[in-house]
Amino acid sequence: MNSAAENLSSPAMQAIRRRAILSCSIGNFFELFDFVLYGFFAVPISQAFFPAGNDALALINTFITFGVGFLFRPLGAVVLGRYGDKHGRRAALVVTIGLMALATGCTGLIPSYSSIGLLAPLLLLICRCGQGFSTGGEWGGAAAFLVEYAEPGKRGLTGSWQQFSTQIGATAASLSAYLLTNYLTQADFLSWGWRIPFVCGLLLGPIGYYLRTQVAETPVFESTVERKATSRAPLGEAMSSYGPQLAQAFFLSIIGIVGNYVMIVYMPTYAQKTLHIDASNALLSATLANLLVMLLTPFMGALSDKIGRRPMIATASILYLVLGYPLYMLVSAGTFVALLAAQLVVAVIQSFYTGTIPVILAEMFPTRVRYTALSVSYGFSVAIFGGFSPFAATYLISATGNPLAPAYLVMAAGLASALAIYSMREPRNVPLE
Repeated sequence: MNSAAENLSSPAMQAIRRRAILSCSIGNFFELFDFVLYGFFAVPISQAFFPAGNDALALINTFITFGVGFLFRPLGAVVLGRYGDKHGRRAALVVTIGLMALATGCTGLIPSYSSIGLLAPLLLLICRCGQGFSTGGEWGGAAAFLVEYAEPGKRGLTGSWQQFSTQIGATAASLSAYLLTNYLTQADFLSWGWRIPFVCGLLLGPIGYYLRTQVAETPVFESTVERKATSRAPLGEAMSSYGPQLAQAFFLSIIGIVGNYVMIVYMPTYAQKTLHIDASNALLSATLANLLVMLLTPFMGALSDKIGRRPMIATASILYLVLGYPLYMLVSAGTFVALLAAQLVVAVIQSFYTGTIPVILAEMFPTRVRYTALSVSYGFSVAIFGGFSPFAATYLISATGNPLAPAYLVMAAGLASALAIYSMREPRNVPLE
């Protein structure tokens, strides 16, 4: 056992580890709460920031803006990943929380299209790009931070807190949408009610910022610094020395990304616009699905410590491939019960992925390039397959007239990730150094 591992197992590390996990998790909560709000409030955003008269076109423009924000995730991954591999995980994570709070708060303060015309969607786009840049650096940094703090043999469980806390954020976002639609009049919700969570994101951000400044750097990274083994060019080194692993990480990430954004985040909009299910019921279903994913994620992370990472991702991939179309057929019944049943099944499948993805990506790369490599591989995957999935699903339905067309996106993603996980070795408990 190396000195870093011994340090991680020492009694003195227990309080430090708990504080580090708490601070990172709270920051993750704020980051993802802020980031996914846009998806759950797509309908009022489309009406606030785009011309009236064509609801379908306004919704498509909203999802395009939603997707463009994802294009800035790889940029954030490159810039903040390099910063995190050179100057520390904590330093980069402090930057991400500040950027996200600012971009989210400004979104809730932008005047509507009727007040300032084309400037409204332009400002919306700028804020969304800021969110994307921040999240691009947040995801990989938080995963690396938690896994590097984990006790030997518990990396899956500790790393799963990254997704556990982000699921709390996603659940809070969908819950806020549900409560506002349920307790405000439709006119109030569309005019000003939807802005409340965005402004709260700005107000809560400083709490996460403060907590992250109060924790120590990970022992594994400190060891790398002491040995003067940090990389001068993390991205270049990752591409030249770990190209196959980057490709594997990119493709195995796809299924959870598409599963989340097509089957959970996009589903309330799909239910409202295509199936004409009441907005509050659609959002309640998504909230319960997110809650179930959240509750199952730590258990799945612990399970991956017992049976390995590959079986977990393979299970999610194969189940989505086999059940993607039947689940959309179930949802097409057009009832709340059918929608909820389908999304609860999705939640169970999704948890195999969320409990495993932080640790499997972190274990694929060495400390000197870990932040950059896993941020870039995941960032490009989510930019392509996450950001534009709601737009692609909306477009497919419009172009084909087939309300079940989004299922093909999920099935294709399942196949891609299954092939990726089949091509790689089991990384469980490999030395982080």
